[in-house]
Amino acid sequence: MRRPPMRLTLVLAAAMLGVSVMGVGLVRAATYSEPSAGPIVVPSDQKLVPADGTTGSCAGAPVQAERELRGMWLTTVMNIDWPSRPGLPEAQVKAEYLKWLDLAVARRHNAIFVHVRPSGDAFWPSAYAPWSEWLTGKRDGRSPGWDPMEFMVAEAHARNLEFHAWFNPYRGTQPGPDGPGADFSKLAPNHPLLKHRDWAIAYPDGKTARLYFDPGNPAARKFVEDAMLEAVAKYDIDGVHFDDFFYPYPEGGGSTFKDDASFAKRTDKSLSRAAWRRANVDTLVHEMSERIKQLKPWVKFGISPFGIWRNKTTDPSGSDSHGLESYDAQFADTRKWVRQGWLDYVVPQLYWAIGFDKADYAKVLPWWVQTVKGTEVQLYVGQGDYRVGEKGPWKQPDQLDRQLALNDRYGVQGSVHFSAKQVQADKLGSVTRYTTNHYAGPALLPTMKKLPLEPPGTPRATAARRTGSTVTIEWQAGAGPEPVSWALYRVDTATPQKAALVATGRRGSQDVVDPTPPAAEATYCLSGLDRSGNESPLSSPVSVSP
Repeated sequence: MRRPPMRLTLVLAAAMLGVSVMGVGLVRAATYSEPSAGPIVVPSDQKLVPADGTTGSCAGAPVQAERELRGMWLTTVMNIDWPSRPGLPEAQVKAEYLKWLDLAVARRHNAIFVHVRPSGDAFWPSAYAPWSEWLTGKRDGRSPGWDPMEFMVAEAHARNLEFHAWFNPYRGTQPGPDGPGADFSKLAPNHPLLKHRDWAIAYPDGKTARLYFDPGNPAARKFVEDAMLEAVAKYDIDGVHFDDFFYPYPEGGGSTFKDDASFAKRTDKSLSRAAWRRANVDTLVHEMSERIKQLKPWVKFGISPFGIWRNKTTDPSGSDSHGLESYDAQFADTRKWVRQGWLDYVVPQLYWAIGFDKADYAKVLPWWVQTVKGTEVQLYVGQGDYRVGEKGPWKQPDQLDRQLALNDRYGVQGSVHFSAKQVQADKLGSVTRYTTNHYAGPALLPTMKKLPLEPPGTPRATAARRTGSTVTIEWQAGAGPEPVSWALYRVDTATPQKAALVATGRRGSQDVVDPTPPAAEATYCLSGLDRSGNESPLSSPVSVSP
């Protein structure tokens, strides 16, 4: 990404100022303002309706379960997160990946977003792309001798984590000297842009150039769609995920994106270049949305765009911000994609502090809340864990904690943290702080009405027994569809007024266990869930003695 994504170019004075690139092109905010004092009041008409939760009771106590997506991005490009360096042996790559999954579980996440197509390459055996050099350490296109995607998906599911395969559609290479740049002689011999040089556009000019698949070339667009859909067809992924890279972010030095040839061939000659570019990206998003659902209706499609669509000084429909506008700079009409229902979820990258004058988190967030309201598109927020420790308000360890509190007040349905290495680093104790305050217990994924509905039958809990420091529940599936996962609820004698969600898991990969039972008597009820998070009725209660 990325990110890493986040390219942020802000308006300073009257001009747009590009700010420094962090290694892989992550652009940060240039100027900071101290956060404004006082509580933030959320108007009731701006709040989202929370996702449908669990209903019913256990031993007379109403059940309580959080419904939100909690995830982190695992970045492979330039080995930002994983693998730790290119060319490692299979056993080490696998061991490192499992440690990232362990981190996700420890932080009570329920999803992981893994970078599987960073730059026209692949982390799976692909007929459309060479093997990623960030895995193999080489640009020869040769197989490492194993299937990372198959392993990654299976191990994520074993821990009941959703697996979202993260793709960069149009990036063909990374800039030199770490990547091949725009030098065709440095590409893997099976790189598609060697065979189809008319699909390739180099941008920007000079040493930092990289190759892009031309978004305005229908054959190139169809090819990159097919390349991504190959992974959807071959693997049991839960989501297809794009970040904010469509047309490239503007670079200085007078470079232009040289798409004259494809622009001259456009069907609608009345379109300006900007409108034509937006239409090209619209087509990619719309076609991917339709083709994913035709192939596997249960697979989610989501995009993590730059956090500003347009500023309201440019467009009255825009946000109260003063930064780069993705609609005009990248030709990404993110608002349209939401309103048209082409996405299942959207994860705007809100990598700014509360009170930042150019793009205030507390002002941009409600714009996104209003944008998804009335649609079936779920709103998650891309959280800037990597910013912690920077100057200004990011020196305060509670910045992310405050942002998540604001998300809660607005009814936001989840967060994705950039990136895994920053979640692990826990700078200033900020991750521990927001985990304690917002991820204290497990959470179920929000249900999506757009996805197939196949809730399992009521499971039958037959016994509860203490096994050392845990409690194991013996159970049988009920009639109807087989459950994909399970949720365990507990009523304590100390708090008999509620049945709290205490554990979740994947059926077939682990026993149903309460990892932290009370020493006193406890009562349990179990539910089954389908792969879309739709829940069965609760089982009859079973109890365990001290």
